Parts: sequence; C-alpha cells; structure tokens
Amino acid sequence: MYTSISVGQVLQSKGCCYHAIGPNTSAYDALEIMADKNIGALLVMENNTLVGVFSERDYARKVILKGKSSKGSTVRELMGSPPICVDPKTSLTECMVIMTKNHIRHLPVMDNGVLKGIVSIRDVVFKIISDQEMVIEQLENFIEGTEYK
Repeated sequence: MYTSISVGQVLQSKGCCYHAIGPNTSAYDALEIMADKNIGALLVMENNTLVGVFSERDYARKVILKGKSSKGSTVRELMGSPPICVDPKTSLTECMVIMTKNHIRHLPVMDNGVLKGIVSIRDVVFKIISDQEMVIEQLENFIEGTEYK
C-alpha cells in the first residue's frame, strides 16, 4: 500500500518541530499548551529523555471519567509510558498498524536515540491523500497526452 512513503518524509513535509513538557506539569497546564498550540498531544521529557506522551485521550479517560482534578493531577500520572516510537524509515503502512494495534494517535520519531519529532494519524492521512492526488494528476496528464508537471 504506502510502504514506500516513510515517516521521515512526513516530518520533512510538516517540519520537525514538537512541543514538550516535564512530567510534573499539571494536566491543566498541559491542556492549556495543547489548546494554545492547537495540538492533540505533548511529548513528555525528563532530563532530555523522552519518557511519555500526554494526549487529550489520556486526559479524557484518566481525569474526567475518573473524577480527578485537572490542576491536582500531573502529566506523569496520566501519560502513556513507555512511549511507543518509530524511526524515520518506518513506512506509513507500519505507522497505521502500530497506531491501530495500540489505540494511539501520536508516534514520536526517534533516530538512534535522538528525538526527531512526532507524527499524528492526521499527518499520516494527509500525506497519503496528497500523494494520491499527485498520482491521479500524473495519470490524468498521461491519459491526456501531456507531460508530467
């Protein structure tokens, strides 16, 4: 399927920036950052080491549904840990399998122990759709007898 498209290519398209917080950050503060940045997850770093991922889903299931307080809960208590990671060579097909199997929507990207970024299911789907559109355009141009762009 999309075995030729890699996570590294997705990071090149979207940029490698990511947002991180410490594990002792309150859930409330983490949510404020996610709302401000319009993102669904934050990487959790301790001493420059990735220790987890905190997502909106973690908050919904581990705070709201359990009657806990946003300000009284730390990210450490709620984050997914240890983080499930991929490397830049991982294909989008493999990413979709990993995300589906583990019921997650965000994957940190590590290259030889160095954090390179994070991809979301949205990033994966967007890349697949944009590549499909390019292939369709090339096929249409071929059928019409015009050159590739």
